[in-house]
Amino acid sequence: MTSPEERARAACEERAARAAALAQHAATAGESLRFAEGLFRAQAALVGAGENTRPLLEYAAARGPTLLSRDASDALSRDFAGRIRAFRAGGEFDYLARAALTPVALLEREKGAFIGRGPGPCPFCGGVPWMASRRSGSEADGAMRMLHCSTCWHAWNFSRIRCPACEEENPDKLPSFTAPEHPGVRIEACESCRGYLKSIDLTLDARRVPEVDDLVSLSLDLWAAEQGFERLEPGLAGI
Repeated sequence: MTSPEERARAACEERAARAAALAQHAATAGESLRFAEGLFRAQAALVGAGENTRPLLEYAAARGPTLLSRDASDALSRDFAGRIRAFRAGGEFDYLARAALTPVALLEREKGAFIGRGPGPCPFCGGVPWMASRRSGSEADGAMRMLHCSTCWHAWNFSRIRCPACEEENPDKLPSFTAPEHPGVRIEACESCRGYLKSIDLTLDARRVPEVDDLVSLSLDLWAAEQGFERLEPGLAGI
């Protein structure tokens, strides 16, 4: 029987392996996928490491995009623990704080413990969903819609006709958008709050890992932003 630490590290390594596999064939997202691969491996190394976030910050400083690299370099010389606390308390989006909090939240979830309520709807840690997925359900109910927490990576079943942000349930105000170049991927938007999630259909390919495969279809996020929609929580690319 594996330990909580082993399961948490395995979750990180699974995502790293998926990013590496996609990067081999990605026409435009190769750089983002390779960075994500390294980020997941850095998170795996932090499982069980307590408050030691330095390896992750050093990786982001050395290998991250320019702005993220500068932020990580600055965080290495400042009170980064304070940034994590502020993000956890519902402060503004902080890419590095979320990335550093994930190994802690993931391990606590594997232990069956709660890390305290956050500002979002995740039933486990209160994190905000950054992806949705569609999975096979019963013949009567059809495909299930799952939301994926950006902090502890918990996935939970959620109504197919409801906005996770404002709980709008009018189908006419919950449009979805697709593009032929990204089969099985769609933007699930809400015209009431102007928020959206990207959804990936796992019934077409069970190997997909939503938050990793997200990086291959960033053009959909750019299109959604042009239409005035805002993603509920930025993905690994920061958008």
